[in-house]
Amino acid sequence: MRKALLSRYEVDNVPLFLRPLFYFYGYSVAFILFVYFLIVRATLRVEIRGHEILKIRSNYILCFWHTFIVLYFSVFLRNRSHIWMQHASWFMKPVHVFLRFIGVKELALGSTGHSGQVAADKVVSYLRRGYSSVLLPDGPSGPPFRLNKGILHMALQSHVPIVPMRFTASNYYELNTWDRKKWPYPFSKISIEFGNPIQVTSANFTAAFGELEKALGRKEF
Repeated sequence: MRKALLSRYEVDNVPLFLRPLFYFYGYSVAFILFVYFLIVRATLRVEIRGHEILKIRSNYILCFWHTFIVLYFSVFLRNRSHIWMQHASWFMKPVHVFLRFIGVKELALGSTGHSGQVAADKVVSYLRRGYSSVLLPDGPSGPPFRLNKGILHMALQSHVPIVPMRFTASNYYELNTWDRKKWPYPFSKISIEFGNPIQVTSANFTAAFGELEKALGRKEF
């Protein structure tokens, strides 16, 4: 019943009579999220290592496990010239609006089994035009810490390197969800480590998979 409700509509086919409530939900929750991240960002202690590699080229594919997405937003509230791949279901509207708040220029709506290939092709086309992206290789629904090869295919087709990231936080609330999202408390500390860029080619595809998996770090809940 719950699954049927969540999958009934997508953001572009919500019935007209539900749209006022839909837009109120989307923008109000997005605003609350934005305020939360502003407060957290203003009080955080942040340590970043390896970020100088981002100066090597103008665009890149940032990559990290789904569990760290809230930690990413807690630190990085400016995402200029970015395209993000997002699930198209109606309940994701606050995330879509929030991404616009923080400067994401384009959204590619789709996921595995839901126009995922169309969305991936759109991301690749924008990467070729100089955009960057953030891809979570165990999303959108897991299993956690299992690398999906889709990100390597997108890197191969776009010729844009993957930059792996690792996060740690000193004080956070962990949701009881498949990915155990970590919501940091104000005045906590977040440490971020950027790994070396991984350029994927047809010749090194298998080796790049292993390299990326190692750089992201694997763990079990």
